[in-house]
Amino acid sequence: MIGRITGTLIEKNPPTICVDVNGIGYEIDVPMSTLYDLPEVGGQVSLHTHLSIREDAHVLFGFAKAAERIAFRTLIKVSGIGPKTALGILSGLSVDDLASAIQNQDIALLTRAPGIGKKTAERMILELRDKFHVGVVSTTAPNTDRSDILNALLALGYNTTEANKAVKKIPADVSISEGIRQALQILSGRQ
Repeated sequence: MIGRITGTLIEKNPPTICVDVNGIGYEIDVPMSTLYDLPEVGGQVSLHTHLSIREDAHVLFGFAKAAERIAFRTLIKVSGIGPKTALGILSGLSVDDLASAIQNQDIALLTRAPGIGKKTAERMILELRDKFHVGVVSTTAPNTDRSDILNALLALGYNTTEANKAVKKIPADVSISEGIRQALQILSGRQ
């Protein structure tokens, strides 16, 4: 799995960019929100990535923020939403706007995204209402270690309520890896 790419931006052909990493050019599909944050061609970039493997292709998706990658990975688990559709959703909505639309059951806002009809929007709301909450996957929280611990628990499949309860029970000054370990112990009932 390719989890992060750092290198020189050598091409921008929306939604695809090319990043040179020690002489190897990686083509990466990015949402528009990430594209707008990129430097000019020739600048240094660092992206969180997700590798999608299909029968006919290996496609690398890149995100400026870890929260966008988490949202992307959550979206592609919804029946009827593939990587390209998830990329389109994140191109039109910020992670917090998406979370707000899901929590408020705003079908009209969700259907503005390319490839999302009414039934898919309803399915998104049904399947994601426990996984998306405004500010939960934001990496700009004051305590990023706690936010990283929370995001790790969400990525492991715990719902937002139980993950938040576990994170609140761990000490504030704990490292990320120790915090994840303690939170998992709390969630498994061993603490």
